[in-house]
Amino acid sequence: MPTILITGCTSGFGLETARYFLQRDWNVIATMRRPEADILPASDRLRVLALDVTDQPSIDAAVAEAGPIDVLVNNAGIGWLNALEGTPMAAARELFETNTLGLIAMLQAVLPKMRERRSGVIVNVSSSVTLRSLPLLSVYTGSKAAVNAFSASLALELEPFGIRVRVVLPGRGPDTAFGDNARARMTDGCPRPYAEMVQGVFQGWQQEIGPVTLSSDVAEAVWRAPTDPACPAELPAGADAVALAGR
Repeated sequence: MPTILITGCTSGFGLETARYFLQRDWNVIATMRRPEADILPASDRLRVLALDVTDQPSIDAAVAEAGPIDVLVNNAGIGWLNALEGTPMAAARELFETNTLGLIAMLQAVLPKMRERRSGVIVNVSSSVTLRSLPLLSVYTGSKAAVNAFSASLALELEPFGIRVRVVLPGRGPDTAFGDNARARMTDGCPRPYAEMVQGVFQGWQQEIGPVTLSSDVAEAVWRAPTDPACPAELPAGADAVALAGR
């Protein structure tokens, strides 16, 4: 069976994607910064490896231990919600180091072997916030929009080698820890002039009753990338993301 390596499997989209592929008899390499093997079903087709996408030695060690990889899912990422004026440069750098540069580093580590075999699938998990401008997400959106543009160009580079690149665009996932993590990172709060806006955004999330994205929606979208020849280059995941993409 083919082998898939997924980054960021501690919870949310990554964890559900690992479960989804395991249930379909794939060999799954689930990577986490702090491995927790017991959060996934025990299987002789599962390996849980330590991996921090912001640390090159960690990437090198995980890729070497993983062996041949047929599908790479770049899912690891962190969230941020604040006005630009309330975003320290250290936070902005951390966001891009994880969401954008960490993804690039993973690809540089995995692509040589795929190119030699002239086969492989890359799935980069971005966000539907790149389809609609929202307040307080300027830096986060920038880190994900960079992934979209990067992936489109990379696809042209890799096509002659039989390697496909796909981008999955999840919508708002209330069953994930994104909102809680974003709030936790606001250790210094927000600039006073933006306080009312921030409060309104958080209240809007709590009161929103429209369509959302489930982790299973993302897992199903990732599944299409290597298994459906008609899978588009950019694939919205979740009812809200699909609606945005159709506008």
